[in-house]
Amino acid sequence: MAAAAGESPVLRSRFYIKAFLILSAGTTSPPPHSPSPSSASSHYTSLGCASAPLLQFLTDACVVLFLIQSADSLIQCLFCFYIHLKRIKPKPKSPALPDAGYYPTVLVQIPMCNEKEVYQQSIATVCNLDWPRSNFLVQVLDDSDDPTTQTLIREEVMKWQHNGARIVYRHRVRDGYKSGNLKSAMSCSYVKDYEFVAIFDADFQPNADFLKRTVPHFKDNDELGLVQARWSFVNKDENLLSRLQNINLCFHFEVEQQVNGVFLNFFGFNGTAGVWRIKALDDLGGWMERTTVEDMNIAVRAHLKG
Repeated sequence: MAAAAGESPVLRSRFYIKAFLILSAGTTSPPPHSPSPSSASSHYTSLGCASAPLLQFLTDACVVLFLIQSADSLIQCLFCFYIHLKRIKPKPKSPALPDAGYYPTVLVQIPMCNEKEVYQQSIATVCNLDWPRSNFLVQVLDDSDDPTTQTLIREEVMKWQHNGARIVYRHRVRDGYKSGNLKSAMSCSYVKDYEFVAIFDADFQPNADFLKRTVPHFKDNDELGLVQARWSFVNKDENLLSRLQNINLCFHFEVEQQVNGVFLNFFGFNGTAGVWRIKALDDLGGWMERTTVEDMNIAVRAHLKG
């Protein structure tokens, strides 16, 4: 913004700084023996007086919320210690080793959108899952609006098709973000031939035994609708920020998910690295395309459904 004629930029900057300090401090009166403030200073002092109660209220509210969150975290840590002390771990009702012939049909979905950097590794790791190829189908759900990215992903899918993998490429006009993508994919006619659906974000690289470690929990347990796996960052040791993020993620899985699952019979779906019973999704009404937090939305509806 251009300065007014005859106005010194230095004086204007000093005025703004002074006004900011007055508003921040909420000064009610000038200090003793100080010169009388100008009319502009008096005006901003009045504004500071008016805003001070609001700022104080917001500060107190933040402190209260911090104390509540800290108390909640402490209580959850105590419950987590109890879980470890009692060696409470989720176990399948009827342990079914894949060698015994338990290979239910699984639909594996990889929703993505303009994932030019990671689509190859995610498709490759999913196609190499240790599960009979006749019993699982991979859906690459591409919402990309970049024609070049669409072509690259489609060619990668065709390459794996030629290698014998059961994989399909699906593109649509984007509507409803990730939840809309998942809902659209579940409307395919062949979905009825599958019992479970595993979901991986485009930047995920599941271990080859992922299905062998998760699907057996559903055997002879019709009330179970979701198995959520734990995951971590590949670059968790890259820098301070990635290490702090990893600490937060570890607390989420180790403490929050375990405590909520054991004592409240509720834990959130993380949006990835989870296996759903398709019948459970159908009973919930499927994905809601209007939400951008499809993971928590479906988990809360599942909990309310019982």
